[in-house]
Order: sequence, then structure tokens, then C-alpha cells
Amino acid sequence: MASCSTPRHTANPEARLIEEFRKWEGTPYRLGGDSRSGVDCSAFVRIVMRDAFGISIPRTTREQLQAGRRVQPRAARLGDLVFFRTGRTTYHVGIMMRGDFFMHASTTRGVTIDRLQESYWQERMIQIRRFSGR
Repeated sequence: MASCSTPRHTANPEARLIEEFRKWEGTPYRLGGDSRSGVDCSAFVRIVMRDAFGISIPRTTREQLQAGRRVQPRAARLGDLVFFRTGRTTYHVGIMMRGDFFMHASTTRGVTIDRLQESYWQERMIQIRRFSGR
């Protein structure tokens, strides 16, 4: 009996993000890392975007900041990338979830979920970018 191919993930974008988060939750941060033994923020975002949405994005935060399309914070939606300036020349990136939550690879707590409205993140947010297919 012929059948259509079954998608690897559910059609619900939020469920796909949660599925990917659960695979990575608690993975420690490691600069330059790209595996579950240690991952940095840009690699985590790159892998999740690929696995959840089939979207290929650049590897580094600086390259990611130059790709996609900038959107206003009030227009942010699930799957958009949120960028922060955490030092004079240091950047951080996460993926927007429902409401004001975002997932990211924290340098101190590993892969986790935080609220964008927390003062630490609000003070450092510099932009939100959307990639094709989102």
C-alpha cells in the first residue's frame, strides 16, 4: 500500500521546538562545541533551526546577525532568533518560543529556557531576525 512519507516532526512549530529543546536540555556550554557533550549558543541555534524547521543558517553569531531579515521586537514570533550584546565585542543568540520565552545555550547553565523580559536580557537585546521558512 502506497503512502505519503511521514514527516520526522509534528507539523506544530512549537511542538518541534520543544522536541528539540528536550533533546538538548542541560547540555553544558562549550565555546566552539557542537554536540551534546558541549555546545555554544550559535551552534545550538544552528542545529535546532536545521532539525526543527529544515532551515540552514550560518555557524557563528556574527554571521547569523548578518543573515535573515530583521524584525521589530513587537513582531517577534516563535522560531525567530534573538540576539544580545553580552560584552564589548561579544554576542549571544537564542530562539524565540511562545510568549517572551527563548531557548539558548547559557554560558553558566547550559541549554535552558529564559524569559526575554528579565532585566539582564532586556538590557542586552540588540535585535531579532527571521529566517526563510519561518
